[in-house]
Amino acid sequence: MSVTAYIGLGSNVGDRQANLDRATEALQEASQIEVTQVSSYYEYDAVGGPPGQSPYLNAVIEIQTELSPEDVLALLLNIEQRLGRVRRERHGPRTLDLDLLLYDDQIRKGPDLTLPHPRMHERAFVLEPFAEIAPDAVHPVLGNTIGELWEMLEPEDEDEEDEDEHGIAAEPRREGAPRTQSLGRELEGQTALVTGSTSGIGRAIALELAAAGARVIIHGRRAEAAAAVADEVVSLGATAFVALGDLIQLEECRRLVDNAWAEWGPLDIWVNNAGADILTGESGDWPFADKLRELFEVDVLAAVLMSRDVGRRMKEHGGGVILNMGWDKADTGMDGHTAQLFAATKGAVMAFSKSLAVQLAPEVRVNCLAPGWIRTAWGASASIGWQERVRRETPLERWGEPEDVAAAARWLVSPAAAFITGQIIRVNGGTVR
Repeated sequence: MSVTAYIGLGSNVGDRQANLDRATEALQEASQIEVTQVSSYYEYDAVGGPPGQSPYLNAVIEIQTELSPEDVLALLLNIEQRLGRVRRERHGPRTLDLDLLLYDDQIRKGPDLTLPHPRMHERAFVLEPFAEIAPDAVHPVLGNTIGELWEMLEPEDEDEEDEDEHGIAAEPRREGAPRTQSLGRELEGQTALVTGSTSGIGRAIALELAAAGARVIIHGRRAEAAAAVADEVVSLGATAFVALGDLIQLEECRRLVDNAWAEWGPLDIWVNNAGADILTGESGDWPFADKLRELFEVDVLAAVLMSRDVGRRMKEHGGGVILNMGWDKADTGMDGHTAQLFAATKGAVMAFSKSLAVQLAPEVRVNCLAPGWIRTAWGASASIGWQERVRRETPLERWGEPEDVAAAARWLVSPAAAFITGQIIRVNGGTVR
């Protein structure tokens, strides 16, 4: 049975018009594809990615096809490759970009195919040519026609940047005035994995990255807890996946990286947040040596090995960000055997992060957050004496919240921190000792 689908075209390298013409011809020659309408060509400035890019030429094509959406997507990727697209640089210029915008009234959310195309309803460079050929086509999620969405976008929204799933933003050239980059969805099109993201700081980071537009892989040991956070990510309008594994097992560390890269990669962001709990439950009564061993295997060994594995892959792919988790007292000192445990292990992670940043530069950035007193499970149940001590020792006179750490994480992995690598960022309310 034949269905109607719509394809977006873009080019900003070489003879742009010829590139779009050749792509249209390739679709016309494909089996089980009938090109029924082709829009005019529209020019939009490229914003984001490497500076100095040429403007894009954009169009939308209507087709009738009996192919599945997966087969249409495979055909588009094949045409891109045959017509000279080379994926050397993330966010870089491209000879040809083909996107499946709508396929009948289907709604999909998956690692390889999302329908309708994400954020197409916010993109002038999609809606303008789309509205020219199919103003009555209906967005199956929003329920509006393309013509209505185009009218709603003007005039107040047409000056906002739009970003495709590859991370390239585009804006119309009608006004010719410079525009700043949108900060609301700065991680749109990127994929992030956060270890230990079923509670506490990890959960807060996962939700913050989702709010920034990233697809987020939730990691934990318990399926039910991971699924609950994944539901929260989806409620923010983002895509979520779940990856389970106990990182105290080295084989699980290797498997997590391999599976994540194979199923959802290449990954753009990796956050090593998982840590052993030696403060609550039965582990709180363990001998010092047992606590140290547990912390070393999860907080240090797992983080180091996964960072090296992920970093190698990111560097080969051409870009990425790794964020590790330290402790603000690791290099200033604190009394007590628990402080010694965290100083030994988190201090190792902080030192390692600096060396890894040097090795992986310039393609991959590596930084480390060093939280102070954060109200996680232990902080919420701490004694009155500890509550008073935290407020007394913190210039901002309060506990930090997981969301405070998450906000810093969002900035560090974003383009706004593009010149930041090899740094330890303390999130501790101003504590210096």
